[in-house]
Amino acid sequence: MKLTAALVKEQRVLFAVVLVKSYVLNSVERGQTIQAAQQFFPGYNIILMSQDGRGIPTFFGRRDIVGFLQSVPVNSLPWKEFTFAI
Repeated sequence: MKLTAALVKEQRVLFAVVLVKSYVLNSVERGQTIQAAQQFFPGYNIILMSQDGRGIPTFFGRRDIVGFLQSVPVNSLPWKEFTFAI
C-alpha cells in the first residue's frame, strides 16, 4: 500500500497530513481511512486532505490542526510517499 503524507511536528503536536481522493472526505470512508492511517502513523494525529481541480485543499480532522493548515501553503509541507506491506 502506498500513501502520500506529510509528517509534521508543530508546537509539540505531531500530525500526519494524508492525501486522499476528494470523495473520501464526503463519505463514511473518512472514519475508516483515519483509523487505517493511525495504524501506519502511530502517535500522530491524522488529518485527511484532498485537492480540487484547481489545487485548493480541503482538510478533515482535528479542528485546531485544520485551522493551522489552512494558513500554510500546501507545497511547503514535507510530502513523502510511504510504502507499507499489508
